[in-house]
Amino acid sequence: MSGGTLLENANPLIFQRTGERLQTANDEDEDVADPIDDREIFDLIRSINDPEHPLSLEELNVVEQVRVRVNDQENTVGVEFTPTIPHCSMATLIGLSIKVKLLRSLPERFKIDVHITPGTHASEDAVNKQLADKERVAAALENSQLLEVVNQCLISNARTG
Repeated sequence: MSGGTLLENANPLIFQRTGERLQTANDEDEDVADPIDDREIFDLIRSINDPEHPLSLEELNVVEQVRVRVNDQENTVGVEFTPTIPHCSMATLIGLSIKVKLLRSLPERFKIDVHITPGTHASEDAVNKQLADKERVAAALENSQLLEVVNQCLISNARTG
């Protein structure tokens, strides 16, 4: 980001953050069955940091709640993300960061599908293939330098909307 490197998208559009989800008594009651829903997944990924900008994926409109699908009964979670530019070289890293956040946060019973919103990236098929390949994801996470970058994306910043 600094040190003379050029940003691919030096002036991204910045979007307003969604308000915080209101917690109900049932949300906090451990005895009440609380299925995982789209908003809960969105809340997990919205604050992931962009690898190039000091902004969250939500602020860059890379992730939106309408692009999250959850079926708690079938144990599936699907997230589409939209890179800010069609040739974004960070798309795989962003997808990997989303996938890692969900793998670390959700029960193991969930099958997690993270992919690029159709028609929004020049290398969409290649990136989606990498993100869907368990062995490639595991190998990527064995790379200590790449894992450090992913972890930096996952560090929460105390930003308020």
